[in-house]
Amino acid sequence: MPITQGVHHITAIVDDPQENMDFYAGVLGLKFLKKTVNFDDPTTYHLYFGNAEGDPGTAITFFPWPGAQKGVIGNGQVGITYYAIAPNTSDFWEKRLHAFGVKVTRKTWFDETALFFTDPHGLKLALIERDNMPINTYAFNGVSSREAIRGFIGAELYSAHPDATSIVLTDLLGYEYASSNNGTKRFKSAGPLGSTIDVSKAPSFGAMGVGTVHHIAFRAEHSDAHEGFRSAARNHGFRVTPFIDRDYFYSIYFRESGGVLFEIATDEPGFTVDESIDELGCALKLPKQHEHLRSHLEKQLPAIRVREVKP
Repeated sequence: MPITQGVHHITAIVDDPQENMDFYAGVLGLKFLKKTVNFDDPTTYHLYFGNAEGDPGTAITFFPWPGAQKGVIGNGQVGITYYAIAPNTSDFWEKRLHAFGVKVTRKTWFDETALFFTDPHGLKLALIERDNMPINTYAFNGVSSREAIRGFIGAELYSAHPDATSIVLTDLLGYEYASSNNGTKRFKSAGPLGSTIDVSKAPSFGAMGVGTVHHIAFRAEHSDAHEGFRSAARNHGFRVTPFIDRDYFYSIYFRESGGVLFEIATDEPGFTVDESIDELGCALKLPKQHEHLRSHLEKQLPAIRVREVKP
């Protein structure tokens, strides 16, 4: 059975794309990795943010749908996205977020210092101090490489059936049970990023919309592992999609027993397949099936840019 190294990326639904850009690039200091479009709705952006190189385990991606209905976070969704920060940097981040008008709750979570907050569109996030995480060399708008967010620690899944979701994590993806905290179960993989998944049950079911996570993707390091995960998911009785070419990775999707939409994505070819590291995010990149729409889309899609923002 293949074993995932952890989270590959997380994809969420937001509202205004420039507001999304200003928060994740300007406030959180993430690197803007890719400006492309939704494969199924090319009139909508698909925006990617991550570390300096766009490594697996660092990319959060967004479908901005201005004016779309507000979602409800609950069972069947990723509840909280966990990011890693360096030890002794939570004071910096708490002060910075407060300066930008973000309400922050500091607490100890599984024996680690954590800052919990929401983004402008309602997504739940946490910055958690953790040692021995890969360093992010990117620096922008007052966030140095020392304070820079290093990538995902992982996420908390809100499951309608936590025990069933736990089995999927261990028996299908290769996570191992680690501990529990007030009814929340923690599972870990061996990877350097995105290695921690918590599972709990929310009071009610979620509803997809602005401010909710659409899906969570786990890593398949190569095509053989990808095939192994697909076979394992089918053997567990899940309806699994065929392999889908997403330009920067190949994907399969299935909805696990607790209602969360899982993707398994390959590490290759990566975000530098059509742009160098220095050029990441500079140009609108279109899937080949939508390239003929370029002139139309460039006029229709709203102008966005990475810019420094001030409190």
